[in-house]
Amino acid sequence: MRHVVVISTGGTIASRWQGDGYAAEAAGREVLEAGAVPEGVEVRVVDLFTVNSSRLTTDHQLRLLYAVHEALADPEVDGVVVTHGTDTLEESAFFVDLFHHDPRPVVFTGAQQPLDAPDGDAAGNLYDALLTAVSGRDIGAVIVFAGQVFAARGTVKQHTVDARAFGSPDGQPLGRVEFGRVRWARRQPRREALPLPERTGSTPRVDIVMHHSDGDSVLFDAAVAAGARGIVLVGTGAGNANPEVADAVRRAVSSGVHVAVSTRVAAGAVAPLYTGGGAVDLAAAGALLAGALKPGQARIAVLAALLAARGPAGDGPDAGTLLRGVLDPQPPARQASDLYLVDGVGH
Repeated sequence: MRHVVVISTGGTIASRWQGDGYAAEAAGREVLEAGAVPEGVEVRVVDLFTVNSSRLTTDHQLRLLYAVHEALADPEVDGVVVTHGTDTLEESAFFVDLFHHDPRPVVFTGAQQPLDAPDGDAAGNLYDALLTAVSGRDIGAVIVFAGQVFAARGTVKQHTVDARAFGSPDGQPLGRVEFGRVRWARRQPRREALPLPERTGSTPRVDIVMHHSDGDSVLFDAAVAAGARGIVLVGTGAGNANPEVADAVRRAVSSGVHVAVSTRVAAGAVAPLYTGGGAVDLAAAGALLAGALKPGQARIAVLAALLAARGPAGDGPDAGTLLRGVLDPQPPARQASDLYLVDGVGH
């Protein structure tokens, strides 16, 4: 018998019609009972919270992170499944992945159809997630949706309502769930996990500001004035803005604000190609380039680095050092043995 903890957080997979729209209301056990559980799998449900994921805060994500670590403190647990709304699933999955050091998987899933939809996808996605949770090893946090298994890093919601909602614009799935088993396609080197944040203290503000034609520094400066400790600048093309914005970045960085540059383009990485306020100038102003991370996950990278830099002794790595490591597209991979193989399943 394999043991999986299902952490329920709400979302469409737990939603029902409210008369004028859908809202999350179902408990985790109700979600689980909507479909079948793989043979030989025993499930324990943790109802953490029940919200539409567009309402999530850093406090919610920290509670989820601690719940995952508490579930894995039990050596009898083989893996964790998190049911989550699709709007911010990519952010929470990446957040958990950055702090995840355990070889047992954390599998995020959700649904595009509400729980009581006759042709819904909740039951199938949850079944596949449970199967992945007992089939994978040393895969970190992953997203399982519509029969595909994606690494948390780099995976985003690509369609508002389609059943095949998630994908990796710059990569391929790690595997697929077919005919009752997980078939892995490639290996994913794992990074060193960030130190687990403290449970006390206020959470840092991290904002996202998008550049566009006619763009100026007003919103960027407003974020700094509001107390942002980190800002993700969403540039055009390969991560470009203009001289006014580059000057604002320089001022922000000099005042201790961590700035990362992402892009509004669906695929591809930011790169220092252009001056005139482009990524060349933004990097010279002190911003860090976020590689292929899209804006939501780039923000999570900044947030996680700020949280991980805390420490009672104050002698750990600073947030800037941690953020550079998170954004590094090719960091040293930590040692892992026989990825994706557990008791001969899922190879």
